[in-house]
Amino acid sequence: MQAVSVVLTELNEVAEIARAVESLLAQEPPAAEVVVVDGGSIDGTWEWLAAKAAVEPRLKAIRDETCSLKHSDGPVSRGRNVAIEAASSWLLATADAGCTYAPDWLRNLTAPLQEGVAEYTLGGSLLDAAGATCWDVASAPYFSVKLDPEEPTKSCTARSMAFTRALWERAGHFPEEVLVGEDTLFDFEARRQGKVAFVSNAKAIYRPMNTYRTACRQMARYAMSDGMARVRGTRLTRNAGRCLLELAALVSFQWTIAPLLVVLAIEGFYAYGKDWQHLKRFGRNAVLARLAFSASVPWVVAWNQTQGIFRRERQTNWQNEGRE
Repeated sequence: MQAVSVVLTELNEVAEIARAVESLLAQEPPAAEVVVVDGGSIDGTWEWLAAKAAVEPRLKAIRDETCSLKHSDGPVSRGRNVAIEAASSWLLATADAGCTYAPDWLRNLTAPLQEGVAEYTLGGSLLDAAGATCWDVASAPYFSVKLDPEEPTKSCTARSMAFTRALWERAGHFPEEVLVGEDTLFDFEARRQGKVAFVSNAKAIYRPMNTYRTACRQMARYAMSDGMARVRGTRLTRNAGRCLLELAALVSFQWTIAPLLVVLAIEGFYAYGKDWQHLKRFGRNAVLARLAFSASVPWVVAWNQTQGIFRRERQTNWQNEGRE
């Protein structure tokens, strides 16, 4: 069995870093190493990492302040690339400081690589139901986060992906020119360069703790990044079309209710069509929140993705701003 290095990058994640790292060090069989790149944290994250690395030889902690927006347009990508350069293994898995991982996560995720049937694997994300807010549940499918551990996924997220070093090199590394959506851009190129496998039992366990406002803000950031990168044009067209249809239904309501009924049917499909069987167990508040968030998505996406097409200044995030 080939050795595997797990890599992740973080900045000011003191509330989450211990849970993530401890779960990665507890993998069975164990990872050869867990390489964590800190972009210059000022909240105690680096001190925790340094102390943990002093007593855990499989933890390689690297402090590199160029992996922040002060020095790079794409600090997350830069952190991953720095970590991969420092890793010793031919097989690599990426993780996220905001997630935890089941003990068999790494084994399941890398099995197709170990067997030689793929060069690139995707595991997806699973909502951590313990303590999840209704807005976490409501927004989950829009961020490719599953509600059921057995639910298949074909979406990409660097919270749970693995690849060979050769594929990473052929794909041109993670793109360091974007802050958000870098895993999507890497995924486009990785799928073009090598064979991909989707692993249903290797999901990162994600706990976003969203409110309506933070979920919309996250959606806006992703849409803005898509516009700036000139990708997912069909998504923009689809969401703009939903906005126009809703406006038409409101304008025509004084004459006929039919367009409004069509809009309600369409929004019901978008809100509940993918995971109703799993959603309903979270209760009425989550069901209603899903409808509200789903109805907001086309407006958030259409506006921000269009803005992104014309935007020149780079985005930022709370870690780099030093606040939530």
